[in-house]
This record gives sequence, C-alpha cells and structure tokens, in this order.
Amino acid sequence: MFDLEVRALQFNAQVQTDLLCLVTEDELQDYAWPSPAVKQIMEAQKFSGKPGETSSCVFLPDGGDQPRKVVAAGLGKEEELTLEKVRRAVGAGLKEADKLNIALLTTMPWTNERLSAGDAARAVTEAYLLAAYRFDRYLAEKKASSVRSLQVGYGPEQEVEVIAALKLGQSLGEATNLARDLVNEPANVMTPERLAQEAQAAGEKYGFAVEVLEEEAIEELGMEAYLAVAKASANRPRLIIMRHLGDPANPDQVLGLVGKGMTFDSGGLSLKQAKGMEAMKFDMAGAAAVIGAMSALAREQVRLNVVAVVAACENLISSRGYRPGDIIGSMAGKTILVESTDAEGRLTLADAVHYIITKENASVVVDVATLTGAVIVALGNLTTGVLTNDDSLYQRLQQAAEKSGERIWQLPDFPEYKEQNKTPYADLRNVGGREAGTITAGLFVAEFVQDRPWLHLDIAGTAFSEKDGAYMVQGATGVGVRLLYHFAETYL
Repeated sequence: MFDLEVRALQFNAQVQTDLLCLVTEDELQDYAWPSPAVKQIMEAQKFSGKPGETSSCVFLPDGGDQPRKVVAAGLGKEEELTLEKVRRAVGAGLKEADKLNIALLTTMPWTNERLSAGDAARAVTEAYLLAAYRFDRYLAEKKASSVRSLQVGYGPEQEVEVIAALKLGQSLGEATNLARDLVNEPANVMTPERLAQEAQAAGEKYGFAVEVLEEEAIEELGMEAYLAVAKASANRPRLIIMRHLGDPANPDQVLGLVGKGMTFDSGGLSLKQAKGMEAMKFDMAGAAAVIGAMSALAREQVRLNVVAVVAACENLISSRGYRPGDIIGSMAGKTILVESTDAEGRLTLADAVHYIITKENASVVVDVATLTGAVIVALGNLTTGVLTNDDSLYQRLQQAAEKSGERIWQLPDFPEYKEQNKTPYADLRNVGGREAGTITAGLFVAEFVQDRPWLHLDIAGTAFSEKDGAYMVQGATGVGVRLLYHFAETYL
C-alpha cells in the first residue's frame, strides 16, 4: 500500500532524531522537555497544551553538534484525557512535522498516569498510520507525508507493554488502511469479483480461510433477495465467506460479522440523483470493514471463532433487473414486496444474515452497512447509528468504541416501528416510509436474525469524509475495523 515504518525505541538522552512531545495543559511546567531551552522557547511561543494546538522549534542538544527539531502537540486537560485525544494530538503533530519536512520522528516516553503507556503507544501507532495514509495510485504526481518513520519512545520499565501495544496498533492501523484502500477504489476496478479476490489475498497474507461462491452456488442456497439485487449487472455476484476459527474447542461460540458489499449502487430503476451518485462506490464500506477486522483478528491470532460474510454485487439497471412492485423470495422463506429498488442493501443483508446463522452457526451477529441516508440526517457524519435486540451487546460495543475512538449511538426499536415494514401483499416490504428510515431499515434486517443477539451498525455517515480530519484524510475512513476488533476482544 505505502512505505511506512513504526517501531519502539528505548529512549535516552543520546537519541539523535527529531522529537514529538504530547503535552497536557496541566503538565507544562513539569513536562520532561528534551532541553531547558526547549521549555523556554515553548513558553515564549505561548504553547498552552490545548487540544489541537501545536508548536515547534529547533534546538541544539547538550554536547551535540547537530540541531534537532521538536514538535509539541496539545492533549488538553488531564482530567479529560482520552485515547482519542491522543490520536488527535498525534495527527496535529504529524501535520506540523510534515511542514518542517521531518522524515524520522521519535515520541518522548509516555509519563501521564491517566492512560497506560501501552494504551498510549497503541493510539500513537494507529494515529500515525492513519494520518500518513494516502490513496494516490492513480496520480501522476504523488505527495506523501514527509514522516516516513515513527519511533515510539519508552522508558526501560515500559518495554514489554509498549512493544506489545505497538504491534497491535500496527495491526489495527494497517487493517484499517486496507479497508480504506478497498473503499477508495473506483467501481470499475472494485467489482464483486475483485472484492472477492482482495478478501482471498488478505486471507492468505494474514491467515484466515476464505471461500467464494459464484452465482450457481448462491442460487442453490436459495438466496433470492440477494440475487434479485444482482440481476441487472454484467458483473456477477460473489458470496464471500471468511473464517477465523481461533477457538476450535468451542465450536458453538461463533461471532458472525456481515458486511454490506454493494460495489456500486445506482439505485436500480428507483434511480438515484446524478449528483452524488459517483460516491456510490463507497456502498461496500461495510464489506471492507469486516475484511479489515478479519485481517486484524487473524494477524493477532485472537482466540475466538469469527466468521464474516459479504454478499457482493452491483445494483444497476437492465431489462433483467428487478422492479418496484415485484414480490421476491428470500433464503429464509419470507416474501418481500419491493417498493424501491434503491432499498437494496437490506435485501442482500437479509440473505447474508440468514446464511451466517444457518450455515455458519453464528451465535452472535453484527451487521455493518452504509444502509440509509436517514442516519446522516439524524447523526451527521460523526456518529454511527446502532440498533440491537440485546442491550448487553450494546454495552460491549460501547467499550469497543471507547478503545477505538469511533462514535456510536443507540437508536430505539419500539415494536410500533416494525409496523411500518408490514404490507398486506407479502411478509415484509423493503421500505418502511420516510419516517424513522434508519430504524425501519435496521428492523427489516432484524426480521432475519432469528433468536440471535444482534447489532446493526449503519455507517452511511461515517464511512467517508469530505475533508481531512485530525488523523484522517479525505475519502474512506475505514470505520468499523478497529471497532469490530475491540468488540471481539470483549469475548476473550
């Protein structure tokens, strides 16, 4: 993908690289600056340690003959310090380092007791890999971040903790960037077949099994809803099944991940507006999230059985495509009135969820999908909307969100909302109306989860960013990869 290096380094006064200092507002006077001169310069520049604030200077180390650059980045108030604020500070610091054309940067050892050195090292590593990411393979002139190598400094007593955390941070950062690569590819490249190939390549690299079913095998499974969506495209569907059986002694305990894999969505006959349709290559961000999560789980050899399923296809227009008003079947045997061919994701998810329960024995199901524009209206681009049939499951997800820094919000699932998905002509209709669109879409999927504990993550607002962020760059965010990994950790 790109050439970046991150490693741990036992820090001492002889370190001859440029430095990154992460400083809270409360520790300005007592911070272990690399030199008294640096402290004086930072004070003169009125660096206060506020979130997002940066300052830089050049100094000559005691006894040294080569000047060094120092970048300071603010963490805010100590009592409000979180891992996400560490990531954001690193992102701000890297932007400053890039302006200074720094190639090798070393962080000062972590000394703040509010967060462990290990957690901080993981957050620093993730932020570096995510902030330095560029999707530039189609550019004649490429402009990479100047910081090509990061050394995470640690004290002697922190060595074991920091090295282990850095390794995990690298796995999570690289898996997230893998997901971003998949989503950023244009739809003429990232077809269902290519997505399956990328999953297979990830499986070979990181050590999880991948099975790909083509159309005939999908038909034999009775996945009528999925195939109805796929009918119009010349790029035929692929059902991608990924398995990491990290706990073979407990075959009945299987975490099932389902990712929406719409490699392009025109809306079908219920055609989307031309403005914005180019962004519909991002409609497979749920698939990318589960591929990335599986890569990290397998790479870290997590002792848990995890299976992921992606029903990959395109939603296009042709004489053989499905129509509004059609009544179609599903793998579960339920019939569905198609009121809009642009409510296609829930149809593919319905069959994929039924498959992962009945064929892969998933005991818990999490589906991840860029499912509704309504979630953007409700929560904007900062927060993933969540539905669940098990509040304890959501509490696990909240724990994962705190570790990953990905914001989530639980939406209500009152029984009255289910009424909106009813019709006298079939078991379900695929559009519940304009009101509560995110909720009714999620509850449509819920009709296929049987009695399994279930989480639904609508990432339509969080899968893509129109602008650069603190440690993210414009384009795919890779949302869900780190969240799903830490959610899986709650079962260990």
